Amino acid sequence: MLEAAPAVFRSARRLEQLDLTHAMLHAQPGSGPAILLADPDGDHHLVASAIDSAQPLAVLLPLDDDFHIRAEAALRFQRRLFGRAAGPLPRALALTPRHRQRLVRMVRALDGRSSGATYREIAGVLFESHQQTATEWKTSSIRAQTIRLVKDGQTMMHGGYLRLLAGR
Repeated sequence: MLEAAPAVFRSARRLEQLDLTHAMLHAQPGSGPAILLADPDGDHHLVASAIDSAQPLAVLLPLDDDFHIRAEAALRFQRRLFGRAAGPLPRALALTPRHRQRLVRMVRALDGRSSGATYREIAGVLFESHQQTATEWKTSSIRAQTIRLVKDGQTMMHGGYLRLLAGR
């Protein structure tokens, strides 16, 4: 959140001094105008209270469990506004290729299960090399992994995605 800086922050920059050439302003009901500042390494999303462009600015960060992530994001934002490369997203917000692949499999497994597919049918689609007899299937690690993917997908669907958005 961008707020008017207290008077003691004498060196705080003003909105008019910042590089907002790639910013888009849009209304956000109930929380004031929102600013989307495009960045190739990850866009910056800001909420601004009613501030004057000549007013010194401050970033408001709540002292909560996600403070470290917010502080890293604020540093990226500051670098970007001062004309430097913002750098990569905070590690807590960046998905590794392995994690991304697991999330894709989770959604596909959940979609299959929601459509009435059996775990074995889902595994056949997700793990193409999967060819097991009925006996092998009962103790298969692929079976256990498929069941976990469906279960974790259901957890995500019922609010678990909020942990992902918070970097956990």
